[in-house]
Amino acid sequence: MSSPAAIGFRAHSGWAAAVAVVHAADEAPSVIARRRIDLLEHGRTAQPYHAAARLNIHEAEELVRNCATRAATLASIGLRGIIDDLRQLGHSAAGCALLLASGRPLPELAKILASHALIHTAEGELFRDGLRAATRECGLRLIEIKERDLLTRAGADLHLSVARIEKELAAMGKAIGPPWRQDEKLAALAAWLAL
Repeated sequence: MSSPAAIGFRAHSGWAAAVAVVHAADEAPSVIARRRIDLLEHGRTAQPYHAAARLNIHEAEELVRNCATRAATLASIGLRGIIDDLRQLGHSAAGCALLLASGRPLPELAKILASHALIHTAEGELFRDGLRAATRECGLRLIEIKERDLLTRAGADLHLSVARIEKELAAMGKAIGPPWRQDEKLAALAAWLAL
């Protein structure tokens, strides 16, 4: 019988850090897989809204739509690869967690392209939307957590102090080895909450 694992994502422009954890009884989870999921092909701009700002509105809509579709496709390919890896390790994917920015809802494309700040917000959402689509396609439950609230929520949900959480994250990184940057730590903590 396979044990459940959860996958946490921290998205960037054009890629996401993905970390899978599995829970051991009465212990903090351990990391069993991590990878970078490319959400755009190499050679393509990692900032589609920046590129769209130089186009007329119809070309901009097409560019953004194509990038969003491709990001969702690549996210699904990457997530299915992680699910296959988990299966080979004797685990099943039980759910995912996606870290969010603190952004507000986006207006229509013309208004986005008129604001540099909104362009950055929209690019982050485009790649997070690709990851959302991938989890739906793979039939996995998804929780979404604002990154700024992650430690507070983890402390409340896990009934642990921030110091204890940080100690457990450091131990996870030591056990799996480098790289263990902020991306992996936060994705692992999000995955822990999804278990």
